[in-house]
Amino acid sequence: MMVAERFAVGEPSLAIAKELRVSVRLVQRWRRAWDRGGPGALRSAGPASLPRLPEAQLFVLETELAKERPTRLAGSAADAGQTQRAPEPTKNRPAPRSCGQRHPRPETASSKTS
Repeated sequence: MMVAERFAVGEPSLAIAKELRVSVRLVQRWRRAWDRGGPGALRSAGPASLPRLPEAQLFVLETELAKERPTRLAGSAADAGQTQRAPEPTKNRPAPRSCGQRHPRPETASSKTS
C-alpha cells in the first residue's frame, strides 16, 4: 500500500516509519505535505544537482586540494612511502586477528591446571 493510501485510512506514523525504516519525524513531514496537497505533494521533485564550477575554479580547487593532501591524489600509500608494518607479536601483545575469522583462544596458565 502506498504511503498516501495509508494516510487516508488513518494508519499511525509510527507503524509506517517502522515498516519503511525511516524516522517518525520524516513520516510526519510527509503526512503534513499530504494534508496540504494530497498525494501529488508526496511526489519526488527529482534529484538535486550540485552547481557546476567553471573550469578555472575547478583547476584552482584541484590545485589547493593537491597541496593539502598530496598522497591522496598521488595514488596509494605505497607510492608515497607511507606503508606501515604491523608490530611483531610479543608475550603481552598477541598477533592481530583477521576480520571475520575465528581462531581458538591460546591456553592460559589457569586453563592448563584444570
